Amino acid sequence: MPIATPEVYAEMLDRAKAGGFAYPAINVTSSQTLNAALRGFAEAESDGIIQVSTGGAEYLSGSTVKDMVTGSVALAEYARVVAAKYPVTVALHTDHCPKDKLDGFMRPLIEISRERVARGEDPLFQSHMWDGSAVPLEENLQIAAELLEKCAAAKVVMEMEIGVVGGEEDGIVGEINEKLYTTAEDALATAEAVGIGDRGRYMLAATFGNVHGVYKPGHVKLRPSVLKEIQDAVGAKYGKDKPFDLVFHGGSGSLLSEIHEAISYGVVKMNIDTDTQYAFTRPIADHMFRNYDGVLKVDGEVGNKKTYDPRSYGKAAEAGMAARVAEACRHLKSAGTRLS
Repeated sequence: MPIATPEVYAEMLDRAKAGGFAYPAINVTSSQTLNAALRGFAEAESDGIIQVSTGGAEYLSGSTVKDMVTGSVALAEYARVVAAKYPVTVALHTDHCPKDKLDGFMRPLIEISRERVARGEDPLFQSHMWDGSAVPLEENLQIAAELLEKCAAAKVVMEMEIGVVGGEEDGIVGEINEKLYTTAEDALATAEAVGIGDRGRYMLAATFGNVHGVYKPGHVKLRPSVLKEIQDAVGAKYGKDKPFDLVFHGGSGSLLSEIHEAISYGVVKMNIDTDTQYAFTRPIADHMFRNYDGVLKVDGEVGNKKTYDPRSYGKAAEAGMAARVAEACRHLKSAGTRLS
């Protein structure tokens, strides 16, 4: 069962919270980066999450087609075939979807899953993220409630964000200000609007100073204790320990101690994109610099087909990214915890 069923996905998330670990959620943009993620999970003996952003979905459909649904469906169907060869279980997820892209990305994908479930099949994706960080919290929660109902009917887990992740990802820019820190009041309003799992399962990306992309130490101050504060506040009201399944966005450059502290407060998923992008590209750069006279037909020469064959540097790129994925599994303590 390489692609998780709804029941298995729920078990994965429950095991992570109970076992004190989190799953790396790896953004992919191609069949090769997908294979690199699968390889990394397998080498670490970890289950995991593979995700695609709006920009990644456009790219997967073809750089001139730019259809997010087409790219997403293609990735999901391809993943179902190739993942069968790996001894781990993975869930498929769509990343940040802002309000202006709901009708062209998240909503049609939920509908595809609803139709599949009605036919007795599993949903196409196991979870989808609604990113309402750019709209007022009240509107964010209204839309979240509507989407959660649709996701539940399609046996899909919803992810939502309260607060703002700083930096930029796929054109979504978050300013670095006080909104980087979710408040207990925000969390209580969320629980009131969408429940704590009783109206459909969801994951919560609560912010504690997170910033997308690479940043140097001191650029932003992470405060993982914010996560404890919101869990405690909502848990006290509803009589439930760690009521939220939390997600850690913008973790590049974080100290391992900060990651582990966040996990201890109920983080079950951590998004990883920037670091794996570099791990994929770095071996390609090395190959090109070392073999410039082979990959280029310099001064009328014929070059070297073995070095400009995309497979020659593609294999190195896949290995580099897989190693970084395996490292992420070790950092998040999911290594060696696979279901099968």
